[in-house]
Amino acid sequence: MTPEHIKRLLAEGEGLTIEYKECVDGLNNSVWETVCSFSNRYGGHLILGVTDGGGVLGVNRTAAPSMRKTSSIC
Repeated sequence: MTPEHIKRLLAEGEGLTIEYKECVDGLNNSVWETVCSFSNRYGGHLILGVTDGGGVLGVNRTAAPSMRKTSSIC
């Protein structure tokens, strides 16, 4: 995914197929609820490190590897 694609998704806002999660230092339970929801509907884009209002917080670089490892288990 390119930075331009992420910017377009941020500009669209949350909806049926776009969800933002703050998750700066790790994954929380609401991530898994969203993954299940997307898998039971149309799929979608889950963007971490973003507030519900679309404000970009980013993801802690030291937390990112464990977040990636956890998400690949599913």
